[in-house]
Amino acid sequence: MIAQDQFQKELQLIIANAIREDVGDGDHSSLACIPISASGKAKLLVKDEGTIAGIAFAKRVFHYVDAKLKIEVLISDGSPVKNGDIGFYVEGSSQSILKSERLVLNAMQRMSAIATKTKSYVKLLEGTNTKILDTRKTTPGIRALEKWAVKIGGGENHRFALYDMIMLKDNHIDFAGGITKAIKKTQQYLLDTKRDLKIIVEARDLHEVEEILKSEGVYRILLDNFNYADTKKAVALIGDKCLTESSGGINETTIRNYAECGVDYISSGALTHSVHNMDLSLKAV
Repeated sequence: MIAQDQFQKELQLIIANAIREDVGDGDHSSLACIPISASGKAKLLVKDEGTIAGIAFAKRVFHYVDAKLKIEVLISDGSPVKNGDIGFYVEGSSQSILKSERLVLNAMQRMSAIATKTKSYVKLLEGTNTKILDTRKTTPGIRALEKWAVKIGGGENHRFALYDMIMLKDNHIDFAGGITKAIKKTQQYLLDTKRDLKIIVEARDLHEVEEILKSEGVYRILLDNFNYADTKKAVALIGDKCLTESSGGINETTIRNYAECGVDYISSGALTHSVHNMDLSLKAV
């Protein structure tokens, strides 16, 4: 995961761009019928069940729009919620609350869905030593929110982007002329550019696992679309030489079986690209 200061910058960029996109030159619906001096109070109403996420982000949005808004948090991020629960109250300028509403709900509905799905995967892995990872299969422009939601749900973050970790996948390997060449070229590149980045290498079969193991300095081997039997063989081959990761179409029905093969990590794009938003509303009180 990227450094905390970079993460905070990503959040600020998301908020600024979303408000620009949604508000433009003004919330004319509110400006037309609500006095600028009017104050009000609203509650975040949960109309679903799962794991709530985005409460802390909502506070940032409200304070970005209007630093005078007051937020009373009743349920913290990562908590289980059910229909009828109230996540928080927000009080202050009615216009400011309405200007913030859609961004808060859009973000929280998606973040809560991701946290809920992640939590279900984490539960399926209980009793094993395997951790669940997200991927870069995220919604363009809001990756920081989606990866934050994975953490809230109890998962771990894979690399944030192309710049914070080296991952040599099938196309890199093929374009570079093979596994060994790709690894050697990568290691030389890191020396030349004085970069300290971990290297993950994808393997498509056991022969590629054996070839990867001939090179030093590989942090993790990604076992892509391996069946259970070959995953167990690969884990035995790799031993403690480096970490292991399973990936490729792994879902609720197969994740436990892959974990029991002994891999250190399982990565799943489904955590972020295949979720159904949690039903939330912001209602005046």
